[in-house]
Amino acid sequence: MSKYGKYKRHTITSALPYANGPIHIGHLAGVYVPADIYARYLRSIGEDVIFIGGSDEHGVPITIKARQLGVSPQDIVDKYHSIIKDSFEKFGISFDIYSRTSNKIHHETASEFFKTLYDKDEFIEKTSLQYYDEETKHFLSDRYITGTCPHCGYEKAYGDQCENCGTSLSPLDLINPVSVLSGNKPVQKETKHWYLPLDKYESWLREWIVEGHKDDWKTNVYGQCKSWIDQGLQPRAVTRDLDWGVEVPLIDAEGKVLYVWFDAPIGYISATKEWSEKTGNDWKPYWKDEDTRLLHFIGKDNIVFHCIIFPSMLRQEGSYILPENVPAFEFMNLENDKISTSRNWAVWLHEYLEDFPGKEDVLRYVLTANAPETKDNDFTWKDFQARNNNELLAVFGNFVNRTLVLTQKYFDGKVPAVYKLTDTDKAVFDEIEQFPARIGGSLDKFRFREALNEMMNLARLGNKYLTDSEPWKIFKTDEAQVRTILNVSLQICANLSVLSEPFLPFTAKKLSEMLNLSGLKWNDAGSPELLTAGHQLNKPEYLFEKIEDSVIEAQVQKLLDTKKANQENNIIVNPAKEDIEFDDFAKLDIRVGTILEAEKIPKTKKLLKLKIDTGIDKRTVVSGIAEFYKPEDIIGKQVSILVNLAPKKLRGVESNGMILMAEDSEGKLCFVAPTEGFNDGSEIR
Repeated sequence: MSKYGKYKRHTITSALPYANGPIHIGHLAGVYVPADIYARYLRSIGEDVIFIGGSDEHGVPITIKARQLGVSPQDIVDKYHSIIKDSFEKFGISFDIYSRTSNKIHHETASEFFKTLYDKDEFIEKTSLQYYDEETKHFLSDRYITGTCPHCGYEKAYGDQCENCGTSLSPLDLINPVSVLSGNKPVQKETKHWYLPLDKYESWLREWIVEGHKDDWKTNVYGQCKSWIDQGLQPRAVTRDLDWGVEVPLIDAEGKVLYVWFDAPIGYISATKEWSEKTGNDWKPYWKDEDTRLLHFIGKDNIVFHCIIFPSMLRQEGSYILPENVPAFEFMNLENDKISTSRNWAVWLHEYLEDFPGKEDVLRYVLTANAPETKDNDFTWKDFQARNNNELLAVFGNFVNRTLVLTQKYFDGKVPAVYKLTDTDKAVFDEIEQFPARIGGSLDKFRFREALNEMMNLARLGNKYLTDSEPWKIFKTDEAQVRTILNVSLQICANLSVLSEPFLPFTAKKLSEMLNLSGLKWNDAGSPELLTAGHQLNKPEYLFEKIEDSVIEAQVQKLLDTKKANQENNIIVNPAKEDIEFDDFAKLDIRVGTILEAEKIPKTKKLLKLKIDTGIDKRTVVSGIAEFYKPEDIIGKQVSILVNLAPKKLRGVESNGMILMAEDSEGKLCFVAPTEGFNDGSEIR
């Protein structure tokens, strides 16, 4: 009987990566490595599992990439789907199916799903004003519009969110909106779309999540969901004006496609259908039987979609099960900086596989040991090196190698029989018996770091036992005891070959081959008799090798060089704004002023409260420069200030004016100020 009670099978999904770039370590740490560990673990304990993945090939990021490169969206997704799929396979991510949302079966499934909800009258049809670029003849999606955030004054906020202060926005909220496509100011134009009425499902979601999953969902997942529900849910558009995606299956919806957030999670279902066609298995039990356990592995940026929106879609459709758990992870940073595709600040999986052949498990180990389970975490190449050399090599690999080499040397590679167990030996066997439950218990709670540490504790147990026993010193005087010592050590190795497999599949396979073992599963582990006396072992080989300083230094330099080249080759100069009349310019009253006081505004990262002598008066100005200047360093600094800007409250502080700043392609700010000392109040013409 399954240890999971009523559940006979498990459907595991992993977030569909956008096919507009390769996979990097942030994706791996936050989604794919933990999902793979859990799927491998469930298979090993004998559960019925399907592990689903695929490329998300619709949406604005794809069209932006295509426009940047001057190719079609299909060219982009074909290229990156191939790179992503190949990288996953080489890295050992054990998907049962890795599909793509551009497949015909997905378009059919997503259209059918939409039509079912439409026929049930679940959508709200609404005509609204949206921004439109008259030059390119496109309605502008949120990410195709930038402007000034009304909350913090950041001038490059997107139409859906300000990356400066984190506030969710609507494109119509932006001050001075600009089309990313042409650089022109967009106009508002009427367009019709269909909306999912999330507000209608709010009471059910509160009961299902806030009351029903308070104790079993991770705190970061539960907290974000509760916050959204407490703020009040609003209808959300399920269609958009775009020429790339799943066409809306309605007669009066020409030029419209399903919003990517709506069609992408349906990709899990269409991928399962594709798996069904390839294997001959029925897909329906994995999505429609109540004795199936549905799990979504995602990053924190997808929590709302998988916990609130997709479950609402599934429930209203009526025939699908809901997720039992959504073990979302936080973000992995790189060398104390946020991973950024646009800045090329990442460790790409396909490049890692080329640079570190045969070291797939080293990266899997490091990303799991440092997994961002409840908070953002950091990957550094020095930590990567240290964990390989000091843990995998010095503990796991050293123990296995010494055990097998000594067995080869003293007993021709045959498992020696136990002569007599000491109290220490018995204690070791008792300890071995506990490890399957310890590791499994942590995995059942989605505590992957804890589970990995327990697995390494088994290797540590073996390493200490062998070191303390010193069989190489007593072989000539007590061969019988050496037989026992090596038998105990080999049993630990055999248990490691089973219990390490979810975490280190390549290592486990190599170890099993050296031990001449096959077919062992989780329930076999914990036994002190996995290897019988006289069993012939194969030739020992090293499981891990030392990573030298020069290798790590090359990787760090590669990062820095790539970042520098990316900065130099991708400097973007915004197009000139539309012409204005001289009288418009003459209205601007810009003066030289001096900063008298400066302090940070509490609970903000980027805002400073400044007191400035304008020559006219002494006034307060709020400026988003805290990332670039310390308050104490700018007191006495002369600046250029627009003094006749209407007052505006920012984070509760009234700002009377705006300081002029220059901004480079990386977003760095510096003061625009006179090169010589001028009197405060001097006009800038």
